[in-house]
Amino acid sequence: MTQSPPSPAAAPAAPFGAARLALVVVVPFASGYFMSYLYRNINAVVGRYLIEELGLSGADIGLLTAAYFFTFALAQIPIGVMLDRFGPRRVNSALLCVAGAGAVLFSFGDSRDPLMLARALIGLGVGGALMSSFQAITLWYPKERWAVFNSIIMTVGGLGALAGSGPVEAALQLTTWRGVFVSLGAVTVGVAALVFFVVPERRRDARAEPLGAVVRGVARVFGDRALWSLAPLLLFSQAANLAIFGLWGGLWMRDVAGFDRGTAALFVSYMNIGLTAGFVINAVVGELAQRRGIAIERPMLVLVLLFLLVQALIVFRVDPAAAWPWIAFGLFANATIFSYPILAGRLPIAYSGRANTSANFVSFVGAFLGQYLIGWVMDLFPRQPGGGYAAAAYDYAFGGLLVLEILGLLWFLYAHRRAGAPAAS
Repeated sequence: MTQSPPSPAAAPAAPFGAARLALVVVVPFASGYFMSYLYRNINAVVGRYLIEELGLSGADIGLLTAAYFFTFALAQIPIGVMLDRFGPRRVNSALLCVAGAGAVLFSFGDSRDPLMLARALIGLGVGGALMSSFQAITLWYPKERWAVFNSIIMTVGGLGALAGSGPVEAALQLTTWRGVFVSLGAVTVGVAALVFFVVPERRRDARAEPLGAVVRGVARVFGDRALWSLAPLLLFSQAANLAIFGLWGGLWMRDVAGFDRGTAALFVSYMNIGLTAGFVINAVVGELAQRRGIAIERPMLVLVLLFLLVQALIVFRVDPAAAWPWIAFGLFANATIFSYPILAGRLPIAYSGRANTSANFVSFVGAFLGQYLIGWVMDLFPRQPGGGYAAAAYDYAFGGLLVLEILGLLWFLYAHRRAGAPAAS
């Protein structure tokens, strides 16, 4: 059995000041998550180039983009076990090298299948970027700071999403999408080196778990009522968030709003600015809730309701040529980020990696299904004369996700109340 480690709050003080600790721990891991979010959303800009150059269908581009989420989701549980055994520094640096190789392979793709394989490698490689960051936070910072620093990491990820829109569009004026991916591969390997050589080792004194103990640990996490009360809400909200951010939002701007490439890329940037600001809001909300002893579920529910309202405005095309609905979409898209500290706070610290990756597994299964199924719905409708997708197809696809999210929220309210679970702070 694994020896139960002390909580981070009880661990010996780190041999660094606060500023240096941030430089050697937060900055390297946040850089990895920056790359993860850049790769996640880059197809919102590059996707139209792939469609035009390679003649991909809606299902093709949806499946191609979703390959990232498929391997990302499948890797979560093994990554959680590895994080608890080997620590975030070693796991994340190795995986980022896989992502760099996938980016270079993507640059050589000339049809759907090789591009899908390369993007799957990217998804696998960045699959530990956020969870290793969360794990590092649990190792180096006290429990009451987890939600705040988790949100800081997510804020840097928002900057990666922003870099994947306007800056990528600008880079495509200087080189091809193939050149962009070669460059990204090199940068990703550089970030892997930063994590490996700069982050100091801080390991729990744990022996390797027997296979039976590993299985029991995973089963305990998946058997927790908090996970199952959160699962549908996480699944469907992240399906909408990541599918629309990663591809379909940019295409909606082209096909429904009628924007040209430059304007669509600008609006994607607005959306990502909202995303980054939303992470800051989440950090502030988490801090205020912690200080005032408010259960974190309460502000999460308010933010989720705002996210649903914004999606309804987009589905019903309340102001299709305006930027503000998309900025608001970004602001509230990650309301369910509080699910991670809610779940991790209910389980022993030894399971923190598996708790976070279990929640992430649910999120990215939703992202995979959302990306592919939206593409499938698009192909049910005749294409527009210029090759774009029908506006009604977006209405049905986005509206269907919204209905599922509402059902997920209702399940959370029912299951959470029925379980009588203590509120997580």
